[in-house]
Amino acid sequence: MNNSVLVSSVIRGAEQGDSHGGLYRVDFSDGSSEQLLDWNDSGIDFDGRGADRGLRGIIIHGEEIFIAASDELFLFDKEFRVLNSWRCPALKHCHEMSLWRDAIYLTSTGFDSILRFDLRLRAFDLGLRLHAGPSGYGVAQFDPNAAGVIAPSAGMHLNNVHVDESGYYASGLKIPALIQFNMSRAAVYAEIPMGSHNARPFRGGVILNDTDNDQLVWFTASDFLAFPTPSYPENQLLHRDVDKTGVARQAFGRGLCFLSDTLIAGGSSPTTVSLYDLSARRRVSSVHLTMDIRNAAHGLAPWPF
Repeated sequence: MNNSVLVSSVIRGAEQGDSHGGLYRVDFSDGSSEQLLDWNDSGIDFDGRGADRGLRGIIIHGEEIFIAASDELFLFDKEFRVLNSWRCPALKHCHEMSLWRDAIYLTSTGFDSILRFDLRLRAFDLGLRLHAGPSGYGVAQFDPNAAGVIAPSAGMHLNNVHVDESGYYASGLKIPALIQFNMSRAAVYAEIPMGSHNARPFRGGVILNDTDNDQLVWFTASDFLAFPTPSYPENQLLHRDVDKTGVARQAFGRGLCFLSDTLIAGGSSPTTVSLYDLSARRRVSSVHLTMDIRNAAHGLAPWPF
């Protein structure tokens, strides 16, 4: 089994001219890591929530590597040269993505929406706006390429999407639910903690980063596992007093990928990638890439090459 993962990071509270994170390969077999790309681009939109700057969700499709920035979807080759990129008016403050069949689904956090990118057409072709109201959750379709069709909104702060044969799922920082939806209806699939990231169905239950409580959680109707997110002595952390926004903190859990039915990789800050074994019910390994408190893991994907 390949025990390597690709991880993206953002620099929370970075100033213009600083590094904005990058891409790393982590190998759990020997605990090694290497930086593959330093994303230092003065064109990054500095207005994102929490001043998160850098690369976010990752999708590896064949030999193509798709990675989201705040408002742009990039295509890289295996040497991390940019081959192409795409924008649309409805993509803002993207976080995670999901691959299903011949499409990538992206969270557009700035519009409380899920966007579909057709891999055959190489174009955004569908928008799904989620909303919450007194009677529950709802969804409406829109054209993601038409400017002004929907107004900006981050009331739900949608930060994760998962699509598989059972349906579409989304969750947000500001809602206590994993939502299951289709093209016209939405409903609560499971109640989850507020402040969560990466929530999705898994092995008859739900798995997520319970970020506000510094733990990775998997639960079913009959079982509950909680793994504490790694943390370090305060005197080992770097740049604790540099972040003027106050958003950077350690043990901020974000990013999940699946190496098997029982082995899960999760990210946290300062950028650390940990391997969790559900069958052994413990965290079996952690590789930290930096002690810079501002440097936070974001997207994770199994590295197949």
